[in-house]
This record gives sequence, structure tokens and C-alpha cells, in this order.
Amino acid sequence: MSEKLRVGILGATGMVGQRFISLLENHPWFEVVTLAASPRSAGKTYEEAVGGRWKMDTPMPEAVKNIVVMNVNEVEKVAASVDFVFSAVDMTKDEIKAIEEEYAKTETPVVSNNSAHRWTPDVPMVIPEINADHFKVIESQKKRLGTTRGFIAVKPNCSIQSYAPCLAAWREFEPYEVVATTYQAISGAGKTFKEWPEMIENVIPYIGGEEEKSEQEPLRILGEVKDGVIVKAAEPVITCQCIRIPVLNGHTAAVFVKFRKKPTKEQLIEKLVNFKGLPQEKELPSAPKQFIRYMEEDNRPQVKADVNYENGMGISIGRLREDTVYDYKFVGLSHNTVRGAAGGAVLCAESLKALGYITRK
Repeated sequence: MSEKLRVGILGATGMVGQRFISLLENHPWFEVVTLAASPRSAGKTYEEAVGGRWKMDTPMPEAVKNIVVMNVNEVEKVAASVDFVFSAVDMTKDEIKAIEEEYAKTETPVVSNNSAHRWTPDVPMVIPEINADHFKVIESQKKRLGTTRGFIAVKPNCSIQSYAPCLAAWREFEPYEVVATTYQAISGAGKTFKEWPEMIENVIPYIGGEEEKSEQEPLRILGEVKDGVIVKAAEPVITCQCIRIPVLNGHTAAVFVKFRKKPTKEQLIEKLVNFKGLPQEKELPSAPKQFIRYMEEDNRPQVKADVNYENGMGISIGRLREDTVYDYKFVGLSHNTVRGAAGGAVLCAESLKALGYITRK
């Protein structure tokens, strides 16, 4: 019997589920033993259930091809086979909230890529380099759920990964006003160009629900735990526009910032490149060695050249300069389905294991 923790993936056939499977291939701590999806996929092997819809660049791992997909709604049955689950289910918000709580109540930790629980007061929403201390709210959540080891933890939206880490790195300079425009890849909608040919040579100036997430979620990440709930930060005030662009992977952000204590450009860069947190200190398997890098070239970061920096887990920042209206402006790039989705959730799970919240059943 392997010493690895047994992992289930809920919503295993979709794009994020596939990304979880490819990231967890040969993972030193976690082994995928259970795949669950909608009733229409249940009973088929994973290879049959996915059919021609495998969307990753790398081939489907041999180890999962013959796993028989379980019905995600058979919670007790799925939970009995695993130590914890990753959730990437495609349901309505209320259905996701309910099913993730059901899993947690079977004493199975749930690390979710979904947005449903991001504003549940006692559910930690974490970028591990920034706010791993928010995991302590799990103790209050367990009391509410009546569990001893079951809980839900979530990661934030993909769009904020290209600028929220900078705001965290620059906290001592007190950023108080931010304008951001995000240029978001189509894989964020779970699609490829083959499935969404209308996006070729096209730009769509709207992504449903994305602007509110991009404005509000950084404040929760920068907030604090008080009396068993997470209280969001009051600043910076963020306004955002989110644009869908014809790129497969990689969210770019153009950002303008005002500071109460205006720093020099050199101070800002120094804070970025030296910024690290729990994943780097504990040398977690998926952690980037250099979380944020600063690129000096005028034409970087670029999606093609830079999106896979640190295996898609690092953030690339460039074009930092003084601005005529705001204090500074910059451009950020992150991988939306690695750091911004499944990879960010895997790093959360590694952090939770390192902190003792996820253990063998």
C-alpha cells in the first residue's frame, strides 16, 4: 500500500478536473484513486467518459484511463474511498455549496476550485504565499459542520492572480486605489479554440461575474481572521474590467496603483522578488522557488514566452513605471488553469497537509 494520501477528484471529466489529473501524475504526496463526475459519465472508464474531450497538452496518464468513474452524487460511496477530495464540479452555485458540505460532513476535507464557498465566512479562500494563516478559520467551520476532520477550503478566482500577489508584497506602502483590466484566456471558460471558434481573431468585452470577483476577492485574501470568520480588508478599493481575448492559457492584467506611502520603483521591485510564504519556507512539492519575478524587458511578460514560468505556478510582472494619473502602473501574467485553478488548489492541499489539517483517514 502506497504511503501517499488517497485523492478523489469531483468533476473529473471537465477541463479543471483534467488539469488536476495531469498535475497529480507522479505527485510525491497524493495519489488519484477515485474519479467522480455526473451520472452520465458514471460507470464508464475515465478514458471512455472523456472520449475525444481530453484538453491537456500532455497525454492522459495511463494510471487513470481504466478507473471507473463514480457518480459524484453518491457522496458516502465516493468519500469512503479517499482521504480528501478536490472539487471542480459543474453545477449551480447552490448545488455546489450543498454537495461540498455533504462531502465535508463525511469527514472528508474538500479543496475546491469552485467559487460557491468563496464568501462563506468560515471557509478559507487562500493563495498560500499570501494568507495561509486564514486556514485557522477551519476550526470554527468544523464546529459549525459538526465534524472533526471534514472541512472546505477554496482558492480564489484565476483573474486576481496576476495582480493580488503584488498588492500583498507592497502592503507596507499602503496601496489604496487600484484600476485593473484583465485580458483573459479562453481556457478560463473551460474551452479550447476547437470548441469555441468564434473566439479566433475576436475580443469579447464581458465575462459573466468576473469583474465583481476581480474587485472583491483580493480584499478577502488581504483580510484577517476575527472571531472565527474572515473579515475582508477595507483597502485598496479596486475597479476592474475583464476582457476575453483569443489566447488559450494565460491571464494578463494591466494595473494602475495609488499608494499612501509612495515608494521608489526599486523598492517595489525588491518587495516583489523577495516575496515568499509558507510554500517556499516548507518547500512544498508544487511551490515555485521564485513566486514573483520581475522582467526588465519592455516587451515582457508575454503569454507565449512566459505563461509556463515555474511550471505555471509563478507570477511574471513587467513594465513597472511611474504614471501621470496614478503613482505606478505595471503588467502581470499568470497561468489561469495552473496557478489560477487546479495548481493553486493542489498547493492549498499541500499547505493543508503540511499544517496537519489533511491526514490519512
